[in-house]
Formats: sequence, structure tokens, C-alpha cells
Amino acid sequence: MAVTLAEEIMLLSLDDVSGAARERQSAAWAVAGGILLDLVLAERVTVEEGRLRVTDGTPTEEPLLDERLRRIAEWAGRRRRDPKVTEWLTKDQAKTVGATTESLRARGLVRAEQHRVLGLFPVTRYPEADGTTERELRSRLRAVVLDGAEPDARTAGLLALVHGAKLHRLAFPDVPRKEIAPRLDEIAAGQWAAEGVRQAVRDMQAAMVAVMTVTVLTATT
Repeated sequence: MAVTLAEEIMLLSLDDVSGAARERQSAAWAVAGGILLDLVLAERVTVEEGRLRVTDGTPTEEPLLDERLRRIAEWAGRRRRDPKVTEWLTKDQAKTVGATTESLRARGLVRAEQHRVLGLFPVTRYPEADGTTERELRSRLRAVVLDGAEPDARTAGLLALVHGAKLHRLAFPDVPRKEIAPRLDEIAAGQWAAEGVRQAVRDMQAAMVAVMTVTVLTATT
């Protein structure tokens, strides 16, 4: 299977040389949202009115997605009503980053390097091992946003998540945000997928804005 949406977002976040994650906190929300969107596109979950429901527990045969599908089903199954998307994103976003990065390493797209901060604290970073996939990804995003190409459902969904998490600098580092925001608004509002999928993306965008706002306010108080 081709790389998942979550892996594509992670590739945009990881610095090719140092392997450090850029805009890590915002990227984490988008990575978690990417997994949900892939599960929506695979018709395993639905997102309606801001709530999450597992509709089909059949494995997708993609380990990264199937592990999250299993976790969502177990977690949601213990609740009286369908959980809010914001609850799942808040619960899983930090763990999802690690799982997604490890999946990229298993694919041979990044490599793991051990470092010590201040000579004491061990950290693992993931510099680029094979840049082919990321180059194709960036070329595809630029074709849609800057050259006006028509996006497929997955590319449009990915751009909507990037836009919602305000990761413009990761995807388009040499283009001012104000120059691409109108095109990203247009893509997010377009008829690029079934209404149920587009509504799921809108709900996830709203959830990301909500949790990111709370995170910022908490950090500044």
C-alpha cells in the first residue's frame, strides 16, 4: 500500500538532515487526523457532527491504520455514546506520532539515529533515508495548490488537514501563507469526494482548531 496520509504529514514535518520534527505539536494533531481520514476513506469509521463511530472493524491490511482502528474500537466500545473527535485526537495524538514515524522507518524512508541532549538525555531522530516519496509528495501538492491541478480525494483531504493545522510552512516553505490560503480554502470547500467524507474533514478541521486553541491557551496561562 502507498504511504498513509499520516505518514505523508510526518514526512513534511521531519527535517531531512537532522531528523528533528518541525512544528511537532501542530503536526501531531494533523497526523492523528490523517489516520482518521484514511479510515473514513476506507469506510471503517465515520465522523458525523463531531463524533466518531467505528462502522467496520475489518482490517485494512495496513498495520498503522489497523492498530489505530483496533484502539478506537476498544476505546469507543467502553463508552455509552459515540465519542467526540476532539477526545480521540487529544488522547492519541502523541502516541500516533511515534507509531507513524516508526512506520516510515520500517518502510525505509527514514532511519533512526540516537542522540543525547546536553550529553545526558537520549532522543531518537529520524533523518531521511530515501527522499523519493517526499519529493513526489511535495511535487503533487505544489501542482494542486500553485499550478491549479485538480486534486484527487486523498490529496485534497491531506491539504485540508495541513490547512486546518496551519502547517503551511512545512508543505510550502518558500511561499507566504497569504498567497496559498485562498486556494486551500477553495480545495477544502470543493466537490472532491462524497459529502460524508468532506463533512468528516470539516469536523476534523474544527476539532483540530479547538484542541490546538486550548493547548495554546493552557501553555500561556
